[in-house]
Amino acid sequence: MSKKLISFVIPCYGSEKYITKVIDEIETVVLQKDKYDYEVIAVNDQSPDNVLGVLKDIAKKNKKVKALSLAKNMNRPGAVMAGLSQTKGDYIIIMDDDGQCPMENLWKLIKPLEEGHDVSMAKYTEYKQSLFKQFGTMINREMTKVIMKKPKDVNFTNFMALQRFIVDEILKYKNPYPYLTGLLLRTTNDFVNIEMEERKRIQGETTFTFRKMLSLWINGFTAFSVKPLRVATFLGCLTSFFGFIYGLILIIKKIITPSRVLIGYSSLMSVLLFIGGIIMIILGLIGEYVGRIYICLNNPPQYVIKEKINFKENKYEKDK
Repeated sequence: MSKKLISFVIPCYGSEKYITKVIDEIETVVLQKDKYDYEVIAVNDQSPDNVLGVLKDIAKKNKKVKALSLAKNMNRPGAVMAGLSQTKGDYIIIMDDDGQCPMENLWKLIKPLEEGHDVSMAKYTEYKQSLFKQFGTMINREMTKVIMKKPKDVNFTNFMALQRFIVDEILKYKNPYPYLTGLLLRTTNDFVNIEMEERKRIQGETTFTFRKMLSLWINGFTAFSVKPLRVATFLGCLTSFFGFIYGLILIIKKIITPSRVLIGYSSLMSVLLFIGGIIMIILGLIGEYVGRIYICLNNPPQYVIKEKINFKENKYEKDK
């Protein structure tokens, strides 16, 4: 009986000192089950440290560890897409490089896939993250509920297992703004959450900066839904309605008690600033959509693979 292959995709950034421990643990856990084999695809997302050198050393000793080096930093979504494009496994595991993903729960994560489910994800009973990252996770979770109709009882985390056909469908997306949660939600509604405890980082601090968090939010808002535009239309209609009612009230007051209606510069400026602010927000939102359309027409790549280690081919590739 042939073994099932599990592909592990690990985007790497700033993990020179602990990526070896993460990969060693993967090998230890997978070897517990005779009917599975594994491959690790670690993606160097132009990390400023020597993580690529460490990955090369690991790959020399273990041919099941493969490494990709991107030509420029594409952030986690681009690095994940690059890794997924090279997988061959029956099941694909997406995880982080910081040691927080509880690898001892791998078989709990795989079990729903064996039972026929499409996607299984860790559901952490307690997050071992900074308050800043927890805040970003909470905002992103609520946003996907409203914008993308994510089921309320489903939690998306960075430790997940996917069926092969799910990955094949995700890879059909060629636009320059990959957003994994959106891609999964448009592909299937068969999600399973597995409760487990998140670990603390092995060492160091998160590289998830405010700029990256803001970029993730904007990408989530605009990549897979036009609801923000509908909200903008609703705000415009609501503001116009209140303006019309306020105008009627002023006319009635002027007719009934003309002496009590004062012409006030401050109140006029307040209304103008309020309406002007809403107009600018709506125009900015429309501009974001138009800008993304323009960028998509220029057809930029999701990632560019500069180097491949332990693959049959090891040459510069340009993928979308």
